[in-house]
Amino acid sequence: MGIGLGIAYKNRNKGGGATGPKLVSQSSQCSSDDGHAERYFLAGREAAFWAVGASLFASNIGSEHFIGLAGSGAKVGMCVSWGEWLSPFAILLLGWVFVPLYIGSGVFTMPEFLERRYSRGLRTYYACLLLFLYVLTKVSVALYAGAVVLQQTVGWDLWSGAVSLVVGTGIYTATGGMAAVIYTEVIQTVVLIAGGLVLLFIAMQRVGGFDMMWQKVWEKWEHAHLFQPPSHEDFPWTGVFFGMPFTSIWYWCTDQNVVQRVIAAKSPAHARAGAIFAAYLKVLGAAG
Repeated sequence: MGIGLGIAYKNRNKGGGATGPKLVSQSSQCSSDDGHAERYFLAGREAAFWAVGASLFASNIGSEHFIGLAGSGAKVGMCVSWGEWLSPFAILLLGWVFVPLYIGSGVFTMPEFLERRYSRGLRTYYACLLLFLYVLTKVSVALYAGAVVLQQTVGWDLWSGAVSLVVGTGIYTATGGMAAVIYTEVIQTVVLIAGGLVLLFIAMQRVGGFDMMWQKVWEKWEHAHLFQPPSHEDFPWTGVFFGMPFTSIWYWCTDQNVVQRVIAAKSPAHARAGAIFAAYLKVLGAAG
């Protein structure tokens, strides 16, 4: 999570007023510091497109989605998949519109980009807002959902599961930097897709096959509707079309957790290819 946020200020010694050997020494030190920071925060900008795409997917989909989307789908129907269907368009927008800006600016984090473009005050505000939102809406939910999975699979209590997740994530993040995060998420993507396919197979067996599934769908046909009336309490079509696209663009194109993965790519071409790969994975998830 610390690498995903990446909000620490990156110090750059400009060496103003230095001359001769002192200037050479400061320039060498600055170059060394920048190189170390680049390797730690951006995996040396050496991530291939498949790693970028898988990392984007895994950073968005987690145990909380397996639990939350399944529960929401059972409660309100297919309309819960709108978030997955709209995401690929925002991901492609990230690759073709925003990536050239981020990579071309040479920034390490989204807050740093905002400081260069606008002001230090906006950078600080955005960083604090991210921390608040991450803890309130992402980290806490992910830890709880992950702890529930561990409780159901290995019998751990919720607190033990949550603490083990925090410690494990902290160790590989602190020691390996962004490279460790990206390649761990590549493995996570494989596990999520394979696990999802196995879960789909088991669920279809429990339901009684496709014929029985369609029979149950007909019994609750309103659950199969993607377009719900404006009075729908969860997914009215008005909110889906006039609200969700903006939140999707905010998340996929400006969220630090996402941006840091595309600017870690080898080149803009790899970043765009990674965006395409992530979009395909999101479509696969929506279809599942």
